[in-house]
Amino acid sequence: MGNATEKFWLMRMSELKVALEANNFEVFLVNNAEEAKKLVMEEIIPATGARSISWGGSMTFIDTGLYDALKNYAGMEVLDTYDKSVPPEEFLERRRKALLTDLFFTGTNAVTEAGQLVNLDMIGNRVGAIAFGPKHVVIVVGRNKLVSDLEEAMIRIKDYASPANAIRLGMKTPCAKTSFCEECKSASRICNTWTITEKSFPKGRIKVVIINEDMGL
Repeated sequence: MGNATEKFWLMRMSELKVALEANNFEVFLVNNAEEAKKLVMEEIIPATGARSISWGGSMTFIDTGLYDALKNYAGMEVLDTYDKSVPPEEFLERRRKALLTDLFFTGTNAVTEAGQLVNLDMIGNRVGAIAFGPKHVVIVVGRNKLVSDLEEAMIRIKDYASPANAIRLGMKTPCAKTSFCEECKSASRICNTWTITEKSFPKGRIKVVIINEDMGL
């Protein structure tokens, strides 16, 4: 069974790589979180020549160990948008400044078989950076985010990823209490801005690291 599962995911990931590359994304396949971290630290970052880095919300980014490795990266200007020890005004300002960094890290809520990235954001700093601003964007994504099409992507996000994230973040939203999207009008609603990234522009600006493990929500 293990070999069959391994072959299945290798085939699916290889097909996804082809689809994403046809959409001008630069794509890397790795076996696990540790390989993803090694690839980013030893190959991707040096290739970009980045001198400033930041990130948007992503459990996958944290679980690969990249956050711990990069938050005190020597010789690099680091805008740590996870550091809640700073005042709220500074916390928001770091997110604004992160949109002008050389290199931005985040995840994606879903990726379709046609090679589209689908995301739903609360504040918009994550999807904003994917769309425009940072010179380079690195998306780290587990195999569990692969869906057949846009409809399935949106269902996955609304029915699972968003309520699960609201629960994780301790939000005071209806979905955090019921686990179901209630199409709420809560001031704490985390589902505010949809983006569908059909292609990377310029070519190769967005780099997608696909990890052969289930990661994130």
